[in-house]
Amino acid sequence: MHGIAIANDLNKAFITDGKDNAVTIINLTTFELIEKVAIEGQKPDAVMYDLFSHKVFTFNAKSKDATVLDADTNKVLKTIALGGNPEFPATNTKGLIYVNIENTSEIKTINAATLEVVNTWSIAPGEEPSSLALDIETNRLFSVCSNKLMMILDATTGKILDKLPIGGGCDGVALDTEKKLIYSSNGEGTITVVKEQNANSFSVIETIPTQKGARTIAIDKTTHKLYLSAAEYGPKPEPTAENPKPRASIIPNSFVVLVIDTKVK
Repeated sequence: MHGIAIANDLNKAFITDGKDNAVTIINLTTFELIEKVAIEGQKPDAVMYDLFSHKVFTFNAKSKDATVLDADTNKVLKTIALGGNPEFPATNTKGLIYVNIENTSEIKTINAATLEVVNTWSIAPGEEPSSLALDIETNRLFSVCSNKLMMILDATTGKILDKLPIGGGCDGVALDTEKKLIYSSNGEGTITVVKEQNANSFSVIETIPTQKGARTIAIDKTTHKLYLSAAEYGPKPEPTAENPKPRASIIPNSFVVLVIDTKVK
């Protein structure tokens, strides 16, 4: 399991199964299996339900494409070539889907009606973008990158408006639309807080200490609280030919959820 997309209006959840190259669909009330749909895309990871088009988009790391399902019928509609490794999507809720392409340092735009890529934008000097957020009100994209930069773009033209420093090891970004704050969750053990003063003015206003390895983030837009998953890790194994980039194993019983109250000063 990698990602989950919630379709509350359909009472369904769509879960990507990376090793099975499939999407598992469950009933949100009973948690019973509705269907497991095999897809052509390989190693599906991030997934999004687009309420506007009633479509589900899975972003497939190994095959470098996106699979589109009809959320009502659960049928596969199309596989869209992306030309690189997709990382994380965002929707403008009006028919456009944006997605970071990690290995080419780009953002691609997909038309949810035609299921075609309509724009490809470079985010250089940002490198290896991971997570992505979109402020629909100001039409601004926030892409967080592995070289400690947050790239800010106009979501219509793709023009880079600003670049700001963030912490290392980022893998998540969350947008508080009411407070106009963007939070970058950094694996080094921090959250970088960016303030959107207006559509063309942005600044880093704070760095919040968290825990090493806390790279993913979610926000409750009602309470404004942030949630991050974290754990403690053992020693990192030596690289091998079969596994040139080994990951350290998680220490048993060390998993925690960090809760950040952004109202506390």
